[in-house]
Order: sequence, then C-alpha cells, then structure tokens
Amino acid sequence: MSTKPTPVDEADLHARLATLTLEQKVELLTGRDFWALNDAPVAGLRRMVLSDGPAGVRGERWDERSPSANVPTPTALAATWDEALVGRIGHLLASESRAKGVDVLLAPTVNLHRSPYGGRHFECLSEDPFLTGRIGTAYVQGVQSGGVAATVKHFVGNDSETDRFTVDARIDERTLHELYLAPFETIVADGVWAVMSAYNQVNGTTMTESALQRDVLKGEWGFDGMVMSDWYAARTLAAAGEELLDLVMPGPTGPWGAALVAAVEDGSIPESSVDDKVLRLLRLAARVGALSGVAAAVPAVTPWTHDQIAAELRSAAAAGFVLARNEGGVLPLADSVRSVAVIGPNAAAGRTLGGGSATVFPYYTVSPLDGILAAADDRLTVTHSVGVRSSDRLAPTTSDQLLLPDDSGPGAVVRFLDADGAELGSEVRLGSAYTWLGLVNDDLAVPDVATVEVATRLVVSESGSYLVGAAGVGAFRLTVGGDVTVDEQVALPDGADAVEAMMTPPQRSTSIAFRAGEPIDVLLSFT
Repeated sequence: MSTKPTPVDEADLHARLATLTLEQKVELLTGRDFWALNDAPVAGLRRMVLSDGPAGVRGERWDERSPSANVPTPTALAATWDEALVGRIGHLLASESRAKGVDVLLAPTVNLHRSPYGGRHFECLSEDPFLTGRIGTAYVQGVQSGGVAATVKHFVGNDSETDRFTVDARIDERTLHELYLAPFETIVADGVWAVMSAYNQVNGTTMTESALQRDVLKGEWGFDGMVMSDWYAARTLAAAGEELLDLVMPGPTGPWGAALVAAVEDGSIPESSVDDKVLRLLRLAARVGALSGVAAAVPAVTPWTHDQIAAELRSAAAAGFVLARNEGGVLPLADSVRSVAVIGPNAAAGRTLGGGSATVFPYYTVSPLDGILAAADDRLTVTHSVGVRSSDRLAPTTSDQLLLPDDSGPGAVVRFLDADGAELGSEVRLGSAYTWLGLVNDDLAVPDVATVEVATRLVVSESGSYLVGAAGVGAFRLTVGGDVTVDEQVALPDGADAVEAMMTPPQRSTSIAFRAGEPIDVLLSFT
C-alpha cells in the first residue's frame, strides 16, 4: 500500500492563501472545537475532523451510539512483526474514519517502551526503534492509502504520564537521534501527512516550542506536512515562532488568536511564519479532499463489511500472541479433561481496551469466558470465579440492566437543563457512561448545559446487594427507590491531573438490596 500522494498544486495553495486576511489565517491555526478545524469558504476550505486512535476510530461522538472496530492494542500489532497485516489494519481504520466523517486519524503512537512507568505504553508499538519505525510506517501506509491522514505522535520523548505537562526528558544527542527520533524519521521519510507535538520538555524546552520541529523535523527531514499540538499542550505564543508548531488544539480558545495577530502587526512574529503554517494546513486539506475543486490525493477507501472487519481483527489478534512455553503439552486440552476453571476479574468482562485516548465503544466484545464457553463441547464443564478484584472502580451498568422509566424498553432518559431548570434537549441512551466534549449534539453546546438528569430503572438477574453510585466531578444527587443515597459536591483530589475527571473520576456509591427481575427507580442529577 503506497502512501505517496498525488502531488499537490502548490501554486493553487498560494492563490487560496492570498484570499485570506491576517485574522482569517490566524483563526485557522486554532481548532474550531474539540475535534474539528475551522473552515474558510473564501479559500474553498471545508471543516476538517480529527479523531483519536490508535486502537480504533472514535469519531466526534464518544458513546455507545457510534460503535467502532476495536483493533488490537498497538503493542500487540508490533508483536506480529507483520507489516502487511498492520497495513491492512491501517486500511480498515481508514474505512472506519471515512464512515465517521473523519479526515485525520491521531495515530500511530511511536514513543518507545523505555520505562515500565509509561502510562500510555499500551498505545505504543515497541521498545525497539527499528521495529517501531517499520510497523509504524506500515500503519501509516494503510491509513493514508484510504485517503485519511495519519498523525505520528508524540514528537518527542513523551514516555512518561507522570507530570506529563512539566516533565523534562534529559536525553543526550546520540540517544535522542538513534532511539527517540529514529521511528519518526523513518515514518516521515515515507510521507506521513501530520505530526503531533508532545506535552513534555526535552532538555529544558517544551516540545511545542522546541527547535527540533524546525531544525530536524522540517529542516533536516524535509517534512512538508502539518504539526499540531497534543490537546492543551500549546500554552504560549512562543510556539508560534517560525517553522515551529502549526496548529493549536483544541479550540476555539488558546494562546494564539488575537495575541498572534498583534504579534504579527508589531513585527515580533513575521507574517511569513503564519503563511507557512496556513499553507501546511491547506496542503493537508488538499490531500484529504477538503479543498473545493481539488481531488483527494488518493481515492476514498471502499467500506469494509462487518464480516471483513471481524475476520481481520481476529487474525491480527491471533498473530500478536506467542505461546512461550507449553509445559507438559497441556495445550491443547486433552480429551480426558472434563472441567476447566476460569478465574479472574477480567474473564467474564473482557478488557479489550487500555483506556484514555485509545478508548472506543466496540460493536461487541467476546470475553475469555465467553470464548471458552463457546468452544467447550458437552463433555467440558466450565466454572468461573472472579477471584481478586483488580480495581475498586464500579462497572458501568449494561443495557440489559437498564429499563426506561415507562418500561417501554431498555435504556435511560438523559435530559439537559439550563440554569433555570428548563429542558434544552433529551436523548435515550443504552449505556451509563457519558462523555460530551464541546458539543452535546449539533444544536447544543456543553457550556449551555447547567444540569444533566438521568432517569432509569435498574434490574438485575440475581438477587443480592449491589453498589449503586455515580462518578464524575460536580454536584451529584442520586435517588434510588425514592431514597436519596448521594447528595454531594465531588471534586478531584489536590494535585490530580485534570484528565482524571474524565478517565478515572471520583465515585460515590451505596449498597442497595435487589431482587432478581424487580426494577428499582433511579434518578441522577448532575450539575
């Protein structure tokens, strides 16, 4: 799969640039919202949409109503040592991207497994720069062969989640080039269309302001694509310097805007620097088909069927497994075996995702227990025990545990209220984990919502005591069976990363006695 695009008409890009005022050009250099870029109709530029990877394509809506193919974790993909297979996975992701209206996929992650403390290592490919470069290139080739831009990230040295906004990675010159930069160099040489700059510092300089972007990435390597910030990584006007960062994400607020316009007007930043950034954005737009009158660099990918996706994912997952030892030939199970014990907290509820930016809502999951039960014949008895819980997090309720308040079907009614309690909109949801980033829907922005109200009826299949609660940051009032069980303002602990509010928020719960098949009314108010 070739990623070499049809050459972009540079004269056309310059002509489009000339139609824009300084203010219009600067506006393009900060995102429109959490996932999209600003359009510029006068230049024939439509809105472009970005989406998280690398274990699937999330899209702008992050919930069970917009499921995604859940590809194996990138570390498992690298463990296949199979560039052709990874290229097909990339092509699958391009198909998913186009189905969700996505132009730019924020993947692959090619930081190295240099320490066991790297909180996002499951998003990365390998500890080896050569393997990372080769597999990363195959991934990019697959994605871009479908007309979707890949974004190699995080440039560079982003190998720790601890103090990720402030940590300073001290790396000597040889190690920097032979290890940390090497995968990026390989992938850039093959023609990746976008790069994401990291949160951290390297040798005392924050990466969004680092001269490595100018001297190495754009200079030595000749990268002609666009460099965007990781989300909220751009914190100063200094990152807008010549040949440094090109795009601040997310928007619409950020450190550039009016400050960058003023800096150009007073001569502290040349307008040619802004022009170069806009040209890079227009070049990306031309490649993904976001410019009027310009065909995309490669034809759009043919949509994959669900059967094709399932077969490819199963093949890729299997290829990433290695049986290191089969002591005593215990596998495959002998015919004489009559019972199997499956023990562990992730057996019945399979953990197929690592969390964070790599989280999607799969079309379905098959847990280890489900798979073993499906494979077992009549002679085999399968017994399951949770064993020791690996986490104190409450599991979100599943669709079969939720009934609409009027008992008309499964689900929960979610209402959005303004500060006066007036309803702004509502929706029916089949799950109980809710995330809205920027927009609730096309007609309603998150800042306009004061309170979210969730009404449902909980039902269980086995009688017993269950913890019922809520998680998040804000004011919670939870009523279960007519009794108020939580009424509290919940905040993150001191020193917590703001992302914890979304990924591992504080939770509050109460033990409730249930009888099998008998629903209990639940009402949650969240401000």
